[in-house]
Amino acid sequence: MTGWRGWSVRRQDALLTALVVVIGVADTWIKPSNGLLTGQPTAVAAVTSGLVGSVLWWRRRSPGVVAAVIMVGYVITFTPVALAVAMYTVGEAYRRIRTLVRFGVAGCAAGVLVLWAGPPDWDLRAAAFTLAFILGPLVVGYAVAIRRDLAIEAQATIDAMERERHLLVERAQVGERARIARELHDVVAHRVGNIVLTAGALKVGPEARGAPAVARAAELIRDEGHQALEELREVLGVLTPGRRGRQNRPAATAPQPDASQLDKLVERSARFGRPATLRIDGHPETLPAPVQRAIHRIVQEGLTNAAKHAPGASVGVVVECRVDGVEVQVTNGHPAGGDRYVDAPPLPPSGGNGLIGLAERVALLDGKITAGPYDGGYRIDAFIPHRPAAP
Repeated sequence: MTGWRGWSVRRQDALLTALVVVIGVADTWIKPSNGLLTGQPTAVAAVTSGLVGSVLWWRRRSPGVVAAVIMVGYVITFTPVALAVAMYTVGEAYRRIRTLVRFGVAGCAAGVLVLWAGPPDWDLRAAAFTLAFILGPLVVGYAVAIRRDLAIEAQATIDAMERERHLLVERAQVGERARIARELHDVVAHRVGNIVLTAGALKVGPEARGAPAVARAAELIRDEGHQALEELREVLGVLTPGRRGRQNRPAATAPQPDASQLDKLVERSARFGRPATLRIDGHPETLPAPVQRAIHRIVQEGLTNAAKHAPGASVGVVVECRVDGVEVQVTNGHPAGGDRYVDAPPLPPSGGNGLIGLAERVALLDGKITAGPYDGGYRIDAFIPHRPAAP
């Protein structure tokens, strides 16, 4: 505990005790009454007053005992400052009204004894002042303690309400994620499932028997649909981590993409008639998993954007592992038929968030990414520094 500009409690008590001792010793030389020691040598009263004041050093450890000792010393040598501090400590330490009343009565009795042992010319005003000097600190100490207790209770209530608010927010988020998962399953999974079924039927149908190219295209569409469903199930597993399968088992999740799957990305692009070249310098498969996922997503986004916006253009993928990090470049040239083929089908719907998501992913890894026109085409350039451990 600290206070008084960072002082520790023990230093505070030491300073307070020293001040009370000094005031008590000095007071014996100027006050007309020294309690039962009135008429005795002043040096004796001064030493006794100092000893009584020094008892305050233990006031926090045993406030009741210290107050009783100081009351006795108050009667012997009249130490009002020491008694006031002791009564304040009692009021701050105890909460039972009966205990406080007992100490108040005992303090008043000590005050009456001091008045009786002192000069005979005391009056009601002096008696009222003495009793107020005894009972006042007791009441103030009790009020300070109650205020501190109320502040602690209020802070505890605020903390509890804050925790409850966080729980409610988490519960609402879980419910919203579950709702989104249901929407995805009801809409997207249904549509993709129909595509997969249609492609499967086309592959074995009469149209594909005499046309191997149609069969291959149907097989590609079917494989891509299966992959999309697996990734969709992975997203649903993130949105609803408690979701379980029909046999009360955790839902299966697709393996996380990593740098070892880059050649499959390029191969899949070639199978769809979008050839691309891949050059890898180093061993990106040894990098932390988050870095490998970021590399995979960058290449995937670059190939997808090239297919949508620059059909027929050459695409080059370069992954270079350097000493300070890994650099990924995906570059495509100008579309083969101008800005776009005249008879090309319309672009697939896109939210335009692919590059934004990549930028956020790379930023979480303390990396940088740039994307923009380059030599008549487009280039995505990302650099991710080596991290000592995966987050």
